[in-house]
Amino acid sequence: MKYVLLLALLALLFFMLGAKRGRPREPEARAAPPPPKPQAMLRCAECGLHLPADDALPGKGGVFCSAAHRASFEARQGQA
Repeated sequence: MKYVLLLALLALLFFMLGAKRGRPREPEARAAPPPPKPQAMLRCAECGLHLPADDALPGKGGVFCSAAHRASFEARQGQA
């Protein structure tokens, strides 16, 4: 009988130690990070694709989604 009691006490001890390890200690650790701020969306002058302002490539006549579209647009504008 005393072995069963000893085993129950050890199980309770391990349970309590495991529960303390799983909890965050600081309140900031529980808070979710704030969502990212919205970005301006720009339209590619060549294909019309909308993309974030950080990813847009500036060029003559507007912004572009890729260097190939910028070159194609500028070549077409140079011919006209």
